[in-house]
Amino acid sequence: MLHFAGRGIARGTGSGELLVSPAPISFLSGVDPDTGMVVETGHPLQGQKIAGKVLAFPYGKGSTVGSYVLYAMSRNGNAPVAIINDEAEPIIATGAIIAKIPMVDRIGISVSRLRSGARVMVDGVTGSVVYDGEILPA
Repeated sequence: MLHFAGRGIARGTGSGELLVSPAPISFLSGVDPDTGMVVETGHPLQGQKIAGKVLAFPYGKGSTVGSYVLYAMSRNGNAPVAIINDEAEPIIATGAIIAKIPMVDRIGISVSRLRSGARVMVDGVTGSVVYDGEILPA
């Protein structure tokens, strides 16, 4: 197991299977809040469900309404259990905070080097990530 020290963004802890996107995510029109499915055409995660996963992606993109989509996903039971970003930005950070989704960033390694399917524990208070998987080449 590897331990990464990052920056805590949204309080709480979450653990589960990791789902990694090499591309930014827009929650407004990019993710269906009723299913937790990525619906953005051409996105690397198109057709995959993020509900119940630890979701890792470089950063968010799109409208500020994306924060409320994360909140709606949480209310619908379709939110990720935690989020890891290379660099948090206000849209995703605000969404994670109001939806009570633990979130960290700046873990010292690009999220694109983490492998989907690995087991991960995220602590949004301490900023720590425990990763049980291999590191992919840069």
